[in-house]
Amino acid sequence: MPTAPHPQNTDELYQALQENDRRPYGRTRTVTAEELVDAAEQFAEPVPLVHALLELQEAYTYGSEPRKSPVVFARLLTLFDEQPDVFDERLRHMLFWRFKWVANALRALPEIPLASLRQWQQEMRDRYEKAGLGLQPYYGQAYQLAVHVGEDTTLAYELWASRTRTRLSDCEACETCERALYHLTAGDDERALRAWEPVLAGKESCQEEPARSVSYALLPLLRTGRTDRARELHLAGYRGCRRNPSMAQEVGRHLEFCALTGNEARGLELLAENRSLFDEVDSPLDLLGFLTGVEVLLQRVELLGHGELPAPGYAGRTWTVAGLRAEVRGRADDLAARFDARNGTTAHTDRRRARLDRAPLLESLELTLRPRSLDDVAPAAPVAATAARTAAAVPESLPELILRARTLDEQGHPDAHACWARLRTLVAARDYTHPDDPAVGPLVQLRADLLAEEANRAGEKDEFADSAALHEEAAALYDDAGVPGHAALARACALLATAELPAEDADEASAKAATLTAAHASLVRLHEETPGLTPYLEARLLRLRATALALRLQTSRSEEHIAPVFAEVDLLHAFATRHDVAGQISGALLLRASTYAISGDLPAAVTEIDALLDRLKAQGPAWHLPRTLGLRGRLQLGLQDAQAAHADLTEGLRRAADWPADTVDTTRLHGDLAEACMHLGRPDEALRHLTRSAELDLRRGSRTDAFCAYSNAARLSLDLGRVEDCIALLDSLLAEPDAAAGELDDRLLAQLRLTRARALHAGEDLKAATAEFVALAAESAGWDDDPGSHAMIAAETAVLLGESGEFGRAREAADQARAAHARAPRYEQLSNCLRELARLQAQQQGADGLPDALALLADAGRIADEARAADFEARGRSLDTALAYEYGRVNAYAGEYEDALTALDKALALLGDPGPDEDRAEEWAECVRLAGAVEGIYLERPAPALTRLDAAVSRLTALGHTEETEPLTSLAARLRDEE
Repeated sequence: MPTAPHPQNTDELYQALQENDRRPYGRTRTVTAEELVDAAEQFAEPVPLVHALLELQEAYTYGSEPRKSPVVFARLLTLFDEQPDVFDERLRHMLFWRFKWVANALRALPEIPLASLRQWQQEMRDRYEKAGLGLQPYYGQAYQLAVHVGEDTTLAYELWASRTRTRLSDCEACETCERALYHLTAGDDERALRAWEPVLAGKESCQEEPARSVSYALLPLLRTGRTDRARELHLAGYRGCRRNPSMAQEVGRHLEFCALTGNEARGLELLAENRSLFDEVDSPLDLLGFLTGVEVLLQRVELLGHGELPAPGYAGRTWTVAGLRAEVRGRADDLAARFDARNGTTAHTDRRRARLDRAPLLESLELTLRPRSLDDVAPAAPVAATAARTAAAVPESLPELILRARTLDEQGHPDAHACWARLRTLVAARDYTHPDDPAVGPLVQLRADLLAEEANRAGEKDEFADSAALHEEAAALYDDAGVPGHAALARACALLATAELPAEDADEASAKAATLTAAHASLVRLHEETPGLTPYLEARLLRLRATALALRLQTSRSEEHIAPVFAEVDLLHAFATRHDVAGQISGALLLRASTYAISGDLPAAVTEIDALLDRLKAQGPAWHLPRTLGLRGRLQLGLQDAQAAHADLTEGLRRAADWPADTVDTTRLHGDLAEACMHLGRPDEALRHLTRSAELDLRRGSRTDAFCAYSNAARLSLDLGRVEDCIALLDSLLAEPDAAAGELDDRLLAQLRLTRARALHAGEDLKAATAEFVALAAESAGWDDDPGSHAMIAAETAVLLGESGEFGRAREAADQARAAHARAPRYEQLSNCLRELARLQAQQQGADGLPDALALLADAGRIADEARAADFEARGRSLDTALAYEYGRVNAYAGEYEDALTALDKALALLGDPGPDEDRAEEWAECVRLAGAVEGIYLERPAPALTRLDAAVSRLTALGHTEETEPLTSLAARLRDEE
C-alpha cells in the first residue's frame, strides 16, 4: 500500500523527497523512498531520478539494509557514466562520497568474497584518480578493511593517517573515532581518550557521532577511573542510538557497559526497549556486534543466578534469560564464523570471545536516579529491605506460631506481619491440617484473623473499599468462631474504612465530615452494645472512636471539632494507662499531638511529641519511634526549622532500620526529608530521598503515589540541570508495562511526558521534543475539564514549532492556546508564547518576517490589556514592559532601528529607575544595553549611546549592581574603539 500520494510532477516529487528526509530512518522512510524512485522514473528528466536514488540509498544505509545500498549505487554510477552532465558539483560530490558507503556495506556482508571487497576498493581508487581527487579517503577505506579482516594495520594506518584530508574525507568526528580505536586496540586507553576528547565534548559531530565514539569510550573511561564521565556519557550516548537499526552495535556496547557495572537490571530494561533490533537489523556485521553485547549481558544475569527471569528476545515466543542466551550465542557464533571464513582469519571470533571473557569492571555504579537490582525486576519482587533488619524468626510449631501471631498483633509489633505471612502460606496449602488445640481456637477463627490482617494492610494503602469488605467478611467469620469481641472490632474497622471512602457530593469536605460524624456515632453505639470486651479490644475500639473524630477535624478544620477529639483521646489515654496497654498509650499521645498540629498550635504539638519521645525511649514500644520522629520532623517543618526537621527525620530513618522494611513507613520519611533538604538548599540530597520514596511506593504496589513522587523527582532533576538523568528516569518509568499500556491515570502520564519533552528541549533534541509536545497538545485538546493545562501545553508547543521554523503550525498551536485561554486564562504563558514566536520569526526571517511578527506582538498586546483589566499580576516582569522590550528586539532583527529604539525607550520608561532588586536591575540593564547597541552601532549615533551607557553604569554602580554593569561597560568600550 502506498504511504503517500503519488507525485504528479517534479515539484511534487521534490516536496515529497524533502518531507521524507525529515522522517526518522526506518521502514516507513525506506518504503516511501522506494515509492518515490518509482514515481521519479515516470518523468523524462534524469535529475529527479538521481535525487530519488540518492534518498533511497541513504534510507538503506541508515536503515541497516546493506544488501540494497550497492544496488542503488550501481544505478547512480551508470547514470553518471552515461550522462555526466546531469550531475552538478553537489551531486558529483555526493556520488564520490558514497563510494565509501558501498565499501562499508560490502564489508558488512559475509557472503561477499574478500576479493570482491578489494576489487571495489580498486574501483574507488581508479575513479578518484581519474577525477583528479585526493586518495586519502581511499586509504581510509583500506585501513578499515585491514582492521575488519584482522591484518596488521600499522602500515595501513600510516598510509591513511599521515595524508592530508580532502573534501571527500570522512568527517572530523568519524576520523577522530578511527584514530582513537587504533590506540584502543593497541591497549593505550589514555591516548585513545585524549584523541576522543573533541568528540566526547561535543565539539565535533555528525550523523553517527558522538554516539559511536561514546559507546566505545565507556569501558576505557571506567578502566582509567573516570566513572562519573562514563555514567554521564552512557546516559547521553544511549539516547543517541536506541532503537536505531543502523546503530545496533552501539546499543550492544551500552548493554555490555551495564553488565560490567552491576547494572544488569537496567541492561534488561534497555534490551526490552531495543527488542525490535532482533528482527530489524539486516546488516550481519551490525547484528553480530549487537548480539555479542546482548550475550555479555545475559551471561552476567545467568551467572548471578537469574537465568529463569523473563527476557525480551526474538518475536513469536517468550524467552527466559537462559533460553535467549543460548539462542543468541548460536546465532552470533555462526555470524563470527562466517566473517572469519570469508576473511581467512579468526579475528571476529577472537574479538567476540574477548568481550565475553571480560570480567566486571565495577561491582556497582549508580547509573540512573532509579537504580534497581535483578531482585527488583523479578516477577512479584518482594519489598527490598536493604536498610532494615529482617523480621524475627517465626516459630516452627503451628500452635505456637498462631498464638505468637495473635500476641504480636495485639501489641502492634512489626514482627506480627512475618507470622501472618507464614500462616497464610500454610493455610492455603492443600494438605493443611488445623491443630486440635483449645488455646488456638477453630480454623474459622484463624481465617478471620488472616482476613483482618489483610484488611488492615489494604487500609494502610488507602484501599478503603477493599479494607471495609475484608473486615466485614472477617467479622462474619469471627461470629461463626464464637468470638463476638473480635467480630465487633472488625465491624468497627469496616465502619471507619467505609467513612474514609471519597465523597461523591459536590461539597466533598462537608459530606465527608458528616460521614465521619455518623461513623463515630455508630462506633460509640457498637462499643456500648458489645459486652465482655478484653482491655486490648476495648482500647482498640476507643482508638477507632478517637481516630474518626481526628479525621473529621482534619477534613473540616472546624474549631468546634477540636474539643471532641481531645475528649476521646483523653478517654483512650486514661483507659490504656489503667490497663497498661502500652501501644494505645503511645497512640493516644500521638493523636493528641496531631490534634494540636491540625488545630494550628504547633508549639503545643511539639511539647506533646517531646513527652511522647521521652516515654518511648524509656518504656517503648520502640517500633513507634520512627513514626513519632517523623511527625516531629513535620512539625519542625511547619515551624520553619528545616535543620531540626532534617535531624528528626534522619533519626527516624535510622530507627526504622531496626524493624522489617515493610512494617515501617519509610516512604513518608524519605518524602519529608526531601522537603527538608530543599529548605536547606540541598537539592541533590532531596533528589535522592524523592527517588527512594518513589521506589518504595512502587515496590509496595502504591503505583500512583510512586509515579507522582517520580514526577517530582524528574522536575527537580531538570531544574538542577541534570537533563540526561531526568530523561533516563522518565524513559524508565514510561517503559513500565502499565504506563506503556496507558493503564495509569492519563493526566499523570501526560505530566511525565511533558517533563520529558521539556528535558529533551533542554538537552537540545528539538526534533524529539517538538514531536512529543505536538502529541501532547493534540491529546490535551480533549481535556474539557482542564482547558488551562491545554493552553499551557499548546503555548509551549507553538514556541518549539517556531524554533523549528514551522511558523504556520506554530501559529495554529498558538491559536489553540488562545482558545483554551478564553475558558481558563493563562495570561503570562500565552503572552510569553506570542512574544517569543514574534522574536523567533523576526530573528529567522528578518524583514520578511516582520509583518507576521508584529501581528503576534499585537495579539500579545491584547492579552496584556485583558490581564490589566482582570488585575492580573505576572510572577516575572510585567507583561507591558516585556512587550515593549520585544517590540524593540523584533524591529532590530528586521532592520527597523528607529522603531526598535522607540520601543526600547518605552520599555525603560515602564520599568522606571532601577532599585535594590537584583532581577529588576538586570532587566533594566539589558534594556539599556540593547538600546545602546541599536543607537550606537546600527543607527551610528555613538555619542548619545555612550551618554546612555555611562549614565546607566554610574546608576547601577551606586546601587551595588556591579555585575549588571559588565555588558554595558563592554559595549561602551567597543563604541569608543570604533570612534
